[in-house]
Amino acid sequence: MTSFLRSDRSRPVAVWLLIVAALVVAMVAVGGATRLTGSGLSITEWRPVTGAIPPLNAADWNSEFAKYQEIPQYKLLNRGMSLAEFKTIYWWEWIHRFLGRLVGAVFLIPFAIFLARKEIPRRLVPRCILLFLLGGLQGAIGWWMVASGLSERVYVAPERLMVHLGLAFALFATLIWTALDAWTGAARQTLPSPWRRGAMLLVGLIFLQILLGALVAGNHAGYVYNDWPLMNGRLIPDDYPGKGVWATIAHTQGPVQLHHRLIGYLLFGVALFTAWRAARTHYLSPQAKQLALMVAAVVTLQAVLGVVTLMAGAPLGLALAHQLVAALVLGLAVGFAWRVRRV
Repeated sequence: MTSFLRSDRSRPVAVWLLIVAALVVAMVAVGGATRLTGSGLSITEWRPVTGAIPPLNAADWNSEFAKYQEIPQYKLLNRGMSLAEFKTIYWWEWIHRFLGRLVGAVFLIPFAIFLARKEIPRRLVPRCILLFLLGGLQGAIGWWMVASGLSERVYVAPERLMVHLGLAFALFATLIWTALDAWTGAARQTLPSPWRRGAMLLVGLIFLQILLGALVAGNHAGYVYNDWPLMNGRLIPDDYPGKGVWATIAHTQGPVQLHHRLIGYLLFGVALFTAWRAARTHYLSPQAKQLALMVAAVVTLQAVLGVVTLMAGAPLGLALAHQLVAALVLGLAVGFAWRVRRV
């Protein structure tokens, strides 16, 4: 048995963390499908324990449907929806919440076992506790997001969607970094170079682009300005700027899509430059150079996919692929940032 004193690494712990990271990505994908199918407000109550049981009979279904009929989304967008149609959107949201519970269980139960057996490297225990607490916070933020669409809006508030998605990707990135630490152990020697800061700036830029993408999604801005590289034939969209700074940043379709495009161009250039520079830096490891090249390649794929998704009007399959590739980009960039810190 591995002990805290005899080892600073545990590959079973690393595998467990990678499994949790994969489940987080699955939850992000189902969350994206929930949003794209207009299903996110179909469950109007937050019941962390009893909500795990779906409606089991006709009376339960009628009760859930009656609650949904009281919110603005039904009254203004879906009036006349049949019970069968309601069941379709309900199941999307229920699966999303079920995955959230599953992620919590898959994290907590092995964590308790590994901790009891002293198989988690001591330096990683506080980080694992923080991950669990942030996971619980994510559930609360999910409800905070849903609540914004239950009284005065027909969709959730874009900025709350951004916080919810941003925390999911932050958890994913931290799980990847922690899994790498658990797999290899503490660094015997770190690399003091500009690459440490530069690689983290690349991760930060990718994360910013994900947040801007969440604002595009929250404003349904992928359904407008569907030409490229112009926006309805113009460099600047007609509704730029919005009615005030906050409206321009978070609540107007043209501006949020323009910001997402501009940061996308910047990210594309930075990723290509990073790969070119890494290839010419003699003291970087071959693995680091390969990761830099992979980041640039997947960023290029993501840029093409983003344009295709936009011009196609954001259909479900392409939009989900765009979101999943964002996770791949972030995971590779985190791996690159982690690798350049080690000789």
